[in-house]
Amino acid sequence: MLSVEEIAKEIVAREGGYVNDRDDPGGATKYGVTIGTMRRLGMDLTGDGRISDADVRKLTRHQAMQVFIDDYYHRPHIDALPEAIQPSVFDMYVNAGANAVRILQRLLNDMGQWVEVDGTIGPKTIAAARAAAVAAPSHLADAYGIARRNYYYALADRRPASRKYAKRRNGGKGGWILRAEEFIAPRYHLSDADHNKRVSAWG
Repeated sequence: MLSVEEIAKEIVAREGGYVNDRDDPGGATKYGVTIGTMRRLGMDLTGDGRISDADVRKLTRHQAMQVFIDDYYHRPHIDALPEAIQPSVFDMYVNAGANAVRILQRLLNDMGQWVEVDGTIGPKTIAAARAAAVAAPSHLADAYGIARRNYYYALADRRPASRKYAKRRNGGKGGWILRAEEFIAPRYHLSDADHNKRVSAWG
C-alpha cells in the first residue's frame, strides 16, 4: 500500500493549481484546499491578519499535503479503515468531505453491516468496514469506487451546474468520473457507450 504521504502527493497532483470556479461552491481553491478550509485552520500565509484569495494563491504543495494528512486523513479516522479502501476514501474526503464517509456507510449497510449514516467514522463504522473487508477482501474497494461514481452522477443529475465535472464538452467522462475510476479495477470501468447512456438525459 502507498504511504499516506504518497497518497496525499497524488491528491495534490490530481487537484491541480489555483482555481476559482463560480460553479464550485468551495470558492477559491489551490491543490484542493479551499479558502474555507484555510480560514477554518487559520492559515494566514500573507501575515496581513485576514485570510483571502492572496493566501490561497500563496499555498504550497507541501502545505496542501500537510492539510490533507492532518485534517482529511488522521482527524476523521480514515487511518483506522481497512487499507484497501483508505486511498479512495481519503481522496473522496478531500473532494466531498463527510459525504465520503456517508457513501461508505450506505455501502456497508447494503453489504449487511448495519451502521448509522452520519458521516462520522466511529467504532461501529470501523468494525463494519473491517468485517466487510474480511468477508469480501477483493470487492470492497471496487464497490466503494462504484458507489462513489454513482454519487457523482446523481449529484450532477440534481445540480446542472456540476455536470461539467462529470461530462466533458465532447461528451466523454468528466474529471469526477475519471477520478472515481482511478480506484476501480478496469473491468468495472464504464464503457464510453454506458457513460453516454447514463448522461443522455442531460442534453
